[in-house]
Amino acid sequence: MSDVTERGLQLFAEIMGEERAEQMRLGIQSTGFGAAIGKLATDYAFGSVWARDGLERKQRSLVVIGVLIAQRQILELKNHIRIGITNGLTVREIEEALIQTLPYVGFPAVASATTAIVEVLRELGLDTQTQTAEERGML
Repeated sequence: MSDVTERGLQLFAEIMGEERAEQMRLGIQSTGFGAAIGKLATDYAFGSVWARDGLERKQRSLVVIGVLIAQRQILELKNHIRIGITNGLTVREIEEALIQTLPYVGFPAVASATTAIVEVLRELGLDTQTQTAEERGML
């Protein structure tokens, strides 16, 4: 594997865990469907962009979270909430990022993102009290 691939896998392991990094490694070493996409993600997103100097990982997480909220990419947002927590984001900072996106993306996008974020916070044991809008009968 190239140096950029190894750097990408190392960074991926640091923010997503060794087990997921090993799954990524096995996936990009295979010849199956999606292997090339996984390699591009490893090399470009993690080995090149996430590995750059200039921003701390916590700051990079905030940027990515904001973009994913705007794009309504809920599954990827869940992954990046987990990554953000690993990178040092607090629940309050995540909520403030959500609030910051509101004037730019609107209430429907923020409502969808809020549900996804609450689900991840529950999964991580960081907020077991908050109900989603759906659970409150609002959506």
